[in-house]
Amino acid sequence: MRYTIIGDVSEELDSFARELGSALEGDGFARVEDVGDADLVLNLVDAQAPKAFRRRAKGTYSASLYELPEEPAEVLKASYPMLVRSLANIVLLRVPGRGVWFTTMERGTYRVEDDPAEVVSRLLPLAKSKLVIDNEFLTDLEPELWDGDEVTEDIKAAGRRMGDLDLLPAPFPIEDLLGERDLRHVMRLYGVGGLSYGNLSARKDDTRFWMSASGVDKSRLETPGRDILLVSDYDAENARMVLSVPPGIEPRRVSVDAIEHWMIYREHPDVGPILHVHAWVERVAATEINYPCGTQELAESVAELLAAEPDPGHAVIGLRNHGITATGETLAEILDRIEPRVLRQVPMT
Repeated sequence: MRYTIIGDVSEELDSFARELGSALEGDGFARVEDVGDADLVLNLVDAQAPKAFRRRAKGTYSASLYELPEEPAEVLKASYPMLVRSLANIVLLRVPGRGVWFTTMERGTYRVEDDPAEVVSRLLPLAKSKLVIDNEFLTDLEPELWDGDEVTEDIKAAGRRMGDLDLLPAPFPIEDLLGERDLRHVMRLYGVGGLSYGNLSARKDDTRFWMSASGVDKSRLETPGRDILLVSDYDAENARMVLSVPPGIEPRRVSVDAIEHWMIYREHPDVGPILHVHAWVERVAATEINYPCGTQELAESVAELLAAEPDPGHAVIGLRNHGITATGETLAEILDRIEPRVLRQVPMT
């Protein structure tokens, strides 16, 4: 893989970036000068006026790096705007001698030592992960399903209950931080119609499942084919989910976690519905690496942990620095089971 460093902010930050580069090269990366040839871009940005990096290739992973003399009182509040303003996949805040804080689009913030080798060890699994966020829409949904069915009604009811239980964190108000042009770019970059958290799905038959759309308020799922989509296949060669929709409707994109749900349903025929929330349950098996939403690696990690559970059909798996994925008999049964144990704050490590 190839990397490059862009931006000219300060001599100290540039020196740290060169150390990161050396660590990357020790892991097999080669440095290139043209950003169009890079798989990973380290974008050095100014804390007051971060410069956006507009990638030329969809697969390029952008990590914005900035520096402050002291740790801010609220790292998330300081770094999340940097994330969206610089159009990055991840933001690294370095406070010399104190540490480096990672901030992700999922609103996770965690600290590692101020050591280039440690930073690279946490960055590389994320940069190398494979996103599966493309959708292919086929207007082949059976007419009897155009208005939904009992499964979509259960999903609607569960979405409303998630809202009542305060399991749907409010989206970060990026509209207050970005102009219309940059906001459109962010939506294309992350493959979403808005920043909404949590998702839910339920099996339709042996090969298909209904799932909530991306960017829609999960407590207000209304129209099948738009807000709730039927996932009918996975095109592995092109890394995209295949959706069956009715004619004459403009569908939203399916949730970015569709690849994770696809793997679980395929590998565990006894799993009925799946619920994902940005909350936590203590003393559950959890992923080691906080892969981004919608990546094949996150899906595989969750599926492997689920397979190791004594009862995969009634389990809760933790997603590090992210949330939980739960399976059960019905969505109502899952919510009944996790409600007494759920913690609204996800621990960040």
